[in-house]
Amino acid sequence: MGITQEIASYVAGTRYRDIPSDVIQLARGFILDGLGVALAGSTDECARIVQRQIRQMDGSAECSVLGTSVLAPAAKAALANGVAGHAMDYDDTQLSTSKEAVYGLLTHPTTPVLAAVLTLGQKERITGAEFLLAYVLGVEVECRIADAINPRHYQSGFHSTATMGGLGAAVAAGKILRLKEPQLLATLGIAASMASGLRENFGTMTKPLHAGRAAENGVTQPCWRMTALRLPRTSSKPPAAFSMQWPAVMKTARLEAVWGHLTL
Repeated sequence: MGITQEIASYVAGTRYRDIPSDVIQLARGFILDGLGVALAGSTDECARIVQRQIRQMDGSAECSVLGTSVLAPAAKAALANGVAGHAMDYDDTQLSTSKEAVYGLLTHPTTPVLAAVLTLGQKERITGAEFLLAYVLGVEVECRIADAINPRHYQSGFHSTATMGGLGAAVAAGKILRLKEPQLLATLGIAASMASGLRENFGTMTKPLHAGRAAENGVTQPCWRMTALRLPRTSSKPPAAFSMQWPAVMKTARLEAVWGHLTL
């Protein structure tokens, strides 16, 4: 079984009761922190720009845009809420387990995943337990892949919150939609294909846009898979795909060594 298939299998098979109680407690704290940061960030000018743009779009009034009275399609609400969550750059940060990581930091894990879970969860009317399960699994996938990425990924100019955040958001959204293993595998493949974000944009309004787009992509990818969008078999292997397209980027052995041990 390849590592991506193992991830898909793990996500598909994990239930709320499987998550350690201490992880649940940590997750609740991170979610509350993420909500607070996003509410504050919703007043930032970059968030306001996105909110104004969404108001001008047509679409179903499905999900709340934080800090406003706007209801928007799930993907667009995820975009707005993801931007708000990263607007002030106060959202939580993943610490690396390796001394090789640049600055010892890897990604801002909560924002893309939480924005996706908030919006799709509202649309699907999920329970609190389903919310926590989707969040935990999304963050777990995002952080494990980020920890396995070679520091060259960041050094070469990629913004890991943007590239890995979409994978975590897609997994979380797929869990909410109750996707089976083959569908999750394909969802990861589509999400990996859409991963993007450049550090060159740091210090501008585009940096929080990265987090918003990761959340938006995460909500969108499972829906593409549910419409039977086809993709090459090799595209359903995002860690391998990262390794092939960005040489020396993925340390798969590190991912395989720690996978499946929830330590949020």
